[in-house]
Amino acid sequence: MKNIQPACRRFRRNFFIIVSVLGILTPHDARSQASQPVFGRQNLVAWCIVPFDVKKRGPVERADMLQQLKIGALAYDWRTEHIPQFDAELKALNDHHIALQAFWLHSGADTRTDKNVQTVFSFLKRNHVKTQIWYMLSMPKSFDSLPQAEKVAAAAASVSNVADAADSIGCTVGLYNHNGWFGEPENELAIIALLKRKNLGMVYNFNHAQDQIERFPAFFPKILPHLIALNLAGLKKGDQRIYPIGQGDSELEMIRVIKESNYTGPIGIINEDTDPDAKVGLEMNMSGLKEILTKLGDRAALATYK
Repeated sequence: MKNIQPACRRFRRNFFIIVSVLGILTPHDARSQASQPVFGRQNLVAWCIVPFDVKKRGPVERADMLQQLKIGALAYDWRTEHIPQFDAELKALNDHHIALQAFWLHSGADTRTDKNVQTVFSFLKRNHVKTQIWYMLSMPKSFDSLPQAEKVAAAAASVSNVADAADSIGCTVGLYNHNGWFGEPENELAIIALLKRKNLGMVYNFNHAQDQIERFPAFFPKILPHLIALNLAGLKKGDQRIYPIGQGDSELEMIRVIKESNYTGPIGIINEDTDPDAKVGLEMNMSGLKEILTKLGDRAALATYK
């Protein structure tokens, strides 16, 4: 019995040395990460700042702007004219130590031959980029007449190809709510349940939640286990416009629901319809978020903006 305790101590000491060397997350580390305020500046991601910018900033100018605002991550939304800049965008982000949090992707139903799918995955693969893909699916008009079960199956078949391609290069896919059938959380949950892909989740956007405000407290716990990103905006009941955070009448209580949950993923700060200048729009939304955090008494998050 005298030799057991020293042996146990040696085992524990060696075990924690091995854990440290391998970089395995210990319970202490997990608590430390979980203690980071979800609405803190270090968790913010800039979103909707590429096509929604009257100054038409290029990759380096955009990275400079984010560095000035102390936003350490970008979710890249793009249009056809930005395709030649993909590699320059990645280089600028790397040079400025800004993470490429996500890459937007929109396609039609035939995802095996869709040019957008091919273009994005070609870029990600040749640059060895591992990131989130925020995916929006558009189906043909005939889709609307299908029974619900057939809609889920058809959408899942399209999503499946994207999820498989993403998995082959170490990326995750988040179904992106953008109005219509595909933008309803319950339908996205049905697709996820049918496919059962480990790299498939959801991205929830306040800027497309105008018709979901009343239901949000009910469905949020259901989407929470699948949520890989969440983008904030200002919302007013009965109004389809997008407002800066803090200028709506609904986002405070929605943000309260998130704060009281165990969500720890990235928080997107958007500039869609906030201001023609992307920098001004991001500043407005961060200012509004701070006002809401003050009302919610989130001192830990507020401290990160000083």
